[in-house]
Amino acid sequence: MVNSNICFDESVVIDFLYLDLNICERCKGTDLALDDALNDVASVLKASGKEVIVNKINVNSEVLAITYKFMSSPTIRVNGQDIQMVIKEDNCDSCGSLCGDKVDCRTWVYQGNEYSTPPKALIIESILKIVYANKKSDIKQEYKIPENLKNFYKKMKDKTQKKPSKLFLSRK
Repeated sequence: MVNSNICFDESVVIDFLYLDLNICERCKGTDLALDDALNDVASVLKASGKEVIVNKINVNSEVLAITYKFMSSPTIRVNGQDIQMVIKEDNCDSCGSLCGDKVDCRTWVYQGNEYSTPPKALIIESILKIVYANKKSDIKQEYKIPENLKNFYKKMKDKTQKKPSKLFLSRK
């Protein structure tokens, strides 16, 4: 008889940090790949007593970028550790059209190839490596918001401030 009462002895916290899930193809694709990977890996983690907590965080301001020490969009962290420590970026047309300027977003490197969205296998392997190495993020480096993100937030703020206000005229 199988005991279905699983006692969770540890939480696995997965943070998905992104700029936009409406327009950005990279963020949307990463969100779908993460969901797909989690569907496949959740039963393995649960069977070994791990509770999976997923936080999807729209890092839509410089304040949030600083709060989460956001380095590149999109980002997936497992227990505080970025699944791809070396950040590679290139021009993201989606985010560029969103803010009206050139923006570089993350590209993912897996088995020697570059992808605009992370392959499901990369996500699964990264989750399992981090979880079963029992490593917690101990990176305590000083954070400075990347100029690329600083420019994105400035352009987004400028764009929202330039929207014409509606003028209401009263008739007598």
